[in-house]
Amino acid sequence: MHWKTPESPRIKKAGMSKSKFKAMLIFFSDINGIVMTEWVPESQIVDQTYYLSVLVTLRERVCKKWPELWKNNSWILHQDKAPAHNALSVKRYLADKRTPVLEHAPYSPDLAPCDFFLFTKIKPALKGTRFESMEVVKQKTAELLKALTKEDF
Repeated sequence: MHWKTPESPRIKKAGMSKSKFKAMLIFFSDINGIVMTEWVPESQIVDQTYYLSVLVTLRERVCKKWPELWKNNSWILHQDKAPAHNALSVKRYLADKRTPVLEHAPYSPDLAPCDFFLFTKIKPALKGTRFESMEVVKQKTAELLKALTKEDF
């Protein structure tokens, strides 16, 4: 605690400055690498409607990239417990399309690979950097994702 007179200037507190923009990336991978990335538009909320559109794109990507897995329906979607992932419309869509889903166990570090390998590799390279635009953020992130090796997955 600091003693001061009423006429003394206020003490300035150090604090984080607000970013000009916020970037959100939806990321899908398998044991061989990146399957799909989707940048969420700046003002977009990831709700069930938006997430359904992402899942449609993901299913198309899986169909093109792995036709044998697609034919046998032997690919599995693993997602965490985000509200958009648990929405009834999303669960119905996945059930209607017969998409196998591996349910995420709560509080299990073994089943949240992005939290424990991806973010720890990318975040230090981005931390503390002031980016001029969203395009620069996307470019730098793309470079970092391309630098990941098969062993990282």
